[in-house]
Amino acid sequence: MRTLVSKINWPILIVACATIGLAPLFPEPHVWEKLRMLVQGNLTRAIDWFDLVMHGTPWVLVVLKIWGTFGRDAE
Repeated sequence: MRTLVSKINWPILIVACATIGLAPLFPEPHVWEKLRMLVQGNLTRAIDWFDLVMHGTPWVLVVLKIWGTFGRDAE
């Protein structure tokens, strides 16, 4: 998994976070709305879970890439 994430270029991840990760910007990004719904226990429909995965994936990939680049066991 680490090698797969390390092969993704930083510019691609930044563009993915700025577009898919934050879409739509107004009234609030879907990823923020879905995380709030998850904490409140209101994430019940399949479309909500799909939205959370779709809009959250770029952010998870960035965290994994940062962890792999700057983590304790980074080479």
